[in-house]
Amino acid sequence: MKLLGSFSDPRAVQGAVDYLKTLGIDSQLHSEDGRNVSVWVNDRDWQRADTVWQEFLANPYHEKYSKASWQVGATDSGLQYHSAKLNLLQRFFHLNWFIQSIVIISLLVYGSYYYFTPAEVFNALKFDTNLPLSWITPTFMHFGAIHLLFNLSWWLYLGNQIVQRTDFVILITVFTVSALLSNWAQFLLVDENFGGLSGVVYAQMGFCWVLSQLNKDQQPILSTPIIGFMLLWMILGFADVLFISMANWAHLFGLLSGMSLAVLAQRLSGKGT
Repeated sequence: MKLLGSFSDPRAVQGAVDYLKTLGIDSQLHSEDGRNVSVWVNDRDWQRADTVWQEFLANPYHEKYSKASWQVGATDSGLQYHSAKLNLLQRFFHLNWFIQSIVIISLLVYGSYYYFTPAEVFNALKFDTNLPLSWITPTFMHFGAIHLLFNLSWWLYLGNQIVQRTDFVILITVFTVSALLSNWAQFLLVDENFGGLSGVVYAQMGFCWVLSQLNKDQQPILSTPIIGFMLLWMILGFADVLFISMANWAHLFGLLSGMSLAVLAQRLSGKGT
């Protein structure tokens, strides 16, 4: 599926979707906030659907869209929003298995602090040059509930966006490459006393940022203020003016790896700039 576009009036979008259906073009609607609705169509239909979509954007309340709703038997918007239709647990089960796996492992590691001691868990999973598995395991350690929830929230959202825009194999690549590079960088430039998914999250952000820049025809995954905040947060970490200690080099190398992988993925997809 390919993103056709987004619009902030769900009822109007439903009319456009019904009009597409009269032309033999099937589509799917998605909305995370109950206000902005995105329309997705099959890749083979995208070019024809885009012509219709541009006409819709020029005049979204043309009577032909309401007539189309009557024609296909939809007198009211049948759109069901993720936020209204699914609870958090159900939404989680609809995600890709790899996204789910990283969340479950991180939660199990955090929960193990209450069965063992945090020191025991840390010593078992901390970075060790002689243990290749430990080059990844620090990614699953978090040192507080806020740290855990912040990282997992970003992982879930950005991971799902990457899977929808590209492929889950790309997400696996982003995770593996960024985890390895960010963990090695933090170890080599500081020490082994670190943990968390933040390096991967910054890689996801960098990937989504560059991917959106290379595909101007698609709706941006992240807004400019959000990207600015994340970059400022990283800079403040390097300036050492925050009340918490952060794995700054892991963040930086995660960001750079994600940005590089986005360029590579674009080229491999045949859309290179």
